[in-house]
Amino acid sequence: MGAVSAVAREALDAAAAREWLRGFAAAVAERSGELTDLDRPVGDSDHGVNLRRGTEAVLAALDADGAGGAGGADGTPGQVLGAAGRTLVSTVGGASGPLFGTALRRAGKALGEVPAADAAQVAAALRAALEGVVRLGEARVGDATMVDALDPAVAAFERAAQEGAPLPRAARAAAGAAAEGAASTVPLVARKGRASYLGPRSRGHLDPGARSVELLLTALADALGADALDARAGEGA
Repeated sequence: MGAVSAVAREALDAAAAREWLRGFAAAVAERSGELTDLDRPVGDSDHGVNLRRGTEAVLAALDADGAGGAGGADGTPGQVLGAAGRTLVSTVGGASGPLFGTALRRAGKALGEVPAADAAQVAAALRAALEGVVRLGEARVGDATMVDALDPAVAAFERAAQEGAPLPRAARAAAGAAAEGAASTVPLVARKGRASYLGPRSRGHLDPGARSVELLLTALADALGADALDARAGEGA
């Protein structure tokens, strides 16, 4: 998996956004075989390969000087996520590029030009990402798609933020909800995407897009230092 931040972050700034994307790319690289295996019974057997290609392109864009203000030391988290989203859309085949790219672009647009986003602003960005995915894919909870992981993750983040939880803890709650949401796709009959062509035979398979959402939200929690926050809380207990 990607690197875990040694410090708990109070806000999502450009550096944290880049760390988030690097962590997601590392997780996809590590799990690309698993993602492809998940896609084999219900799709084109290319989800892992395609998403890895796209996240590698995102890494290249982050490392490039002057990548829309997102690759260097300057920039805002919104610019970082927006640039990553555009890269995914332009480099990833199948449905995953447009869907994950739209999610990041919408999140970046929602963040606007704020230099550092607090929990409420990140919650709004994640809500915008979900709305973008729903609108593009025309899917809802229960259709056995990435929405089954993203929808509860966003709701969990929002609840935690409203209750005053620190940003890393809200992200960890979202990651946990995404994992549960991904698991919930196993008994479902797919109603969207290529898996829907299988009808009842799609039941019994974890949706690869939902699993990728879990990786994305886990990478966010790691980049924000959720483990560091938990360790600090344990020391104070």
